[in-house]
Amino acid sequence: MANFVLVAGTWLGAWAWDEVVPELRAAGHGGHPLTLSGLADRQGVPAGQKTHVQDIVDEVERRDLRDVVLVGHSYAGIPVGQAAERIGERLARVVFVDSNVPADGESFVSAWPDGRAMVEASIDENGGFWAPLAAAEFEGQGLTDEQIARIVGSTPHPGATLTEPAVLARPLGELPATYVKCLLDGDEPSPDVVALLRGERWQLVEMDTGHWPMFSQPRQLAQILLEATGR
Repeated sequence: MANFVLVAGTWLGAWAWDEVVPELRAAGHGGHPLTLSGLADRQGVPAGQKTHVQDIVDEVERRDLRDVVLVGHSYAGIPVGQAAERIGERLARVVFVDSNVPADGESFVSAWPDGRAMVEASIDENGGFWAPLAAAEFEGQGLTDEQIARIVGSTPHPGATLTEPAVLARPLGELPATYVKCLLDGDEPSPDVVALLRGERWQLVEMDTGHWPMFSQPRQLAQILLEATGR
């Protein structure tokens, strides 16, 4: 039995995986969706990026999970990638879902030069938080109006988690990993991910949907996660 620990991207909480987790559990695996500090039901808890890394490590250790598949979507790939090397032999695989990946000394905003000014301006204007984008920004991603409304109405994201640099003890390419590229959000992974996919331990899977597949294609995403376990 694998134990999936699922972490969604900016603004979202454990609720984002509500249609994915039942599929994993029905297949006989553990499904553990996680809300990071400062978001959803943990809104108001102070958080930097190191806090989010520790949230993930603590979840694995508190539940004494083994054969762990860490799943990081979007921003969450950054803390998930760091947590993966910290849980040691408990780790079975990492699945990055259309996500950023950590680079030592780099932050979420430093890896997104085109969006950095926009994110930093929102953080300044919203008391240290990145507010959810307007509904129009989610069009063309395979989402229903109801799904878009849920994302737009979710929690402003703690700004410090987006500006603090990642810390990696070893090359990310040494991790056993699957990268899920959602094609409506761009045909190719980012250059840093392309480089990692050249290694022997990383695999690429493509989905014909947008950046939020846990909403737009939850069953298909669950199947990809199950296949990533090799079972």
